[in-house]
Order: sequence, then structure tokens, then C-alpha cells
Amino acid sequence: MALQPAVAEAIAELRTQFASATVEVREDGEGGAFVFVEPVDPGPQYVQRQTWIGFRITFQYPYADVYPHFVRGDLARADGASLGEAMTTRNFEGHPTVQLSRRSNHLDPQFDTAAIKLLKVLDWLRSR
Repeated sequence: MALQPAVAEAIAELRTQFASATVEVREDGEGGAFVFVEPVDPGPQYVQRQTWIGFRITFQYPYADVYPHFVRGDLARADGASLGEAMTTRNFEGHPTVQLSRRSNHLDPQFDTAAIKLLKVLDWLRSR
């Protein structure tokens, strides 16, 4: 099944918003897609200053949250502290990852785009 039009629009917006990164897309066969954006900077508090970030945009988009997001599995804080709440190790699309659990409890499909959600997740990650 081809990408749903709203999913294709979300991918185009991601490519515009993250023009200096590579946005890799693999269709999920249901009208949605698995997306990887690379590189992104997780922030100076991490040993690794670059990571990819991945997520799935389901065929229900924009009425379904883009959740969760995943980053490289070896992400580590420079101060040696644990990553903290809402960050757990998982696998995503064959990659060992750190899952970033940032659900949108009050999703507004007119305004909460995949690109805006990604920006919010990155801001959250950088504030940890």
C-alpha cells in the first residue's frame, strides 16, 4: 500500500525542517512509514554529539501521535549519570536504541505535525 497523503506531506515537512540532515524513509506497507533523521545533536550533556532519531508515522496520521522516538543505543551522559526517566533501552527496526517516551496527551491534528513533534522531542532531550 502506498503512503497515505498526510504521511507523505509529513515526510516532506520533515525534509524541509531538517534540510541539513538525511531523512530516510521506509514504507511500512500499511500507508505509514518508518523514518530516520540523521544527524541530530542531542545536546552537550551527552558523550555523543550526533545521533540519528527514528520513529514511525502510522497510516492514521495526523490523528495518531508520532510516538515513541528512538535514538542510538549507546547514548550516554557526559557526567556519567543515568539517562533518567522516560528513556529506556529497546530495539527499533533492527537497531539497539534508547526509546524516548514523550506522548502527546492533547494531540491537535491541525497543529501537531510530525516535524513539530520531533522538534519538541529534541528540545526535551536537550533539556535532560
